[in-house]
Amino acid sequence: MMNQSNQSGSSRREFLKTTAVAAASGALTAGLGFADGQRESRTSAVHAGGSDTIKVGVIGCGGRGSGAADNVLHSARNVKIVALADVFKFRLDGLRQRLNELAQSEEIRKLGNGVDLPDSRCHHGDLEGFKKVINDPEVNYVILATPPGFRPMMLEEAVKAGKNIFTEKPVGVDGPGIRKVLQAYEDAKKKGLAIGAGTQRRHQLGYVETMKRIHDGAIGKITAAQVYWNQGNIWFRHDQDLIDNGIKVTPLASQLWNWYHFVWLCGDHICEQHVHNLDVANWAIGHHPLHAVGMGARVERPHGDPNKVGHIYDFFAIDYEYPDGVHVLSQCRQIEHCADSVSEHLNGTKGTCQADRYEINGKRIITRAQDKASTDPYVQEHTDLIASIRAGKPENELKNVAYSTLTAILGRLSAYTGKKVTWEQALNSQYNTMPESLAWDMVLQTPPVALPGKTRLF
Repeated sequence: MMNQSNQSGSSRREFLKTTAVAAASGALTAGLGFADGQRESRTSAVHAGGSDTIKVGVIGCGGRGSGAADNVLHSARNVKIVALADVFKFRLDGLRQRLNELAQSEEIRKLGNGVDLPDSRCHHGDLEGFKKVINDPEVNYVILATPPGFRPMMLEEAVKAGKNIFTEKPVGVDGPGIRKVLQAYEDAKKKGLAIGAGTQRRHQLGYVETMKRIHDGAIGKITAAQVYWNQGNIWFRHDQDLIDNGIKVTPLASQLWNWYHFVWLCGDHICEQHVHNLDVANWAIGHHPLHAVGMGARVERPHGDPNKVGHIYDFFAIDYEYPDGVHVLSQCRQIEHCADSVSEHLNGTKGTCQADRYEINGKRIITRAQDKASTDPYVQEHTDLIASIRAGKPENELKNVAYSTLTAILGRLSAYTGKKVTWEQALNSQYNTMPESLAWDMVLQTPPVALPGKTRLF
């Protein structure tokens, strides 16, 4: 399996090159100025050209799946959503109704986009319904928006089926899953498939322009960085929600509904959410970390049976060490009434960068007006992916997002165990969080909350 700790200078340049796909897109620079002072709406300023119809299957009809479905319909011309899958019928029904309404809007109709969702292509209540979407001959573009624990098996299935893919982040929750994802990346390259990832900062005008300058040496060699996602409490769902929607409550149904609170499904919030900031650190430095030492705890979340209330942490603080002794301080927290920050700060030999504000040495790289005029990055990431498909030059972001996901997993493993954990240990770990098989009536035994110094994961 892949061992990247001794990545050479040439492979580092390759890493940086692969992060620049969005930077090369003319679409992203459209917001830098308009000769006539006019522009189209924020979500339709730029569209991929071409006449080939993109036929989309959406797997996972919750909040992010609904958002991605909306985004792809605004991203390019000749896009049609033709299939849906979700284990919960009420989720699928809700998205199906919203999409049918959206398809009647003037903006979507002008783009030549639409929705065609007969019952035969809407799959619910089936734990393998995702396979029906992926293997549907009508589908040529799959959106993966289920809980992250399912991403490795779904990526494997979609690549096997020869489909172009947009996958939300993160793309796994443990070492075995990431190894499967990295193999899918290699297989997709051989097949010439396009894979985009939900690390939308890589398609956001301000971030792209800032990173161009960082990689051109605007702050010199990066010596340290600090990245944060500190916020209040995240949602917590109860079984009564399922009962109210006509769903039989089983241990599996309960955990799928409350997926954010179980490691096998979300990877903890350092993985599910903080991966965005860690991705910026990897992007800027051009390498993944070599090892990590971290800490964290569960102090505010509901207490009780882990099978019901989950077992993830409230906060993490991780010291990542990168090549050449570069240290990145990482913090993420979900506790009310605390100081909040979602940001990335870089220190270099020639200055500093506040990446989230697009500032280098205290000066903004783009104006606020230019930022406002640029395309919504959640739309732009689909625009860029579809443009690459139609140009016959498929972009593949899977390796980058796999590395950023493993960066988060690395930090979580260190915090859970209280040990220094290396990149190779995280990547080659045999600790597989996914149950061997899934059934609605199965018994699930959730591990207790991790105790640093006592918990063993290797």
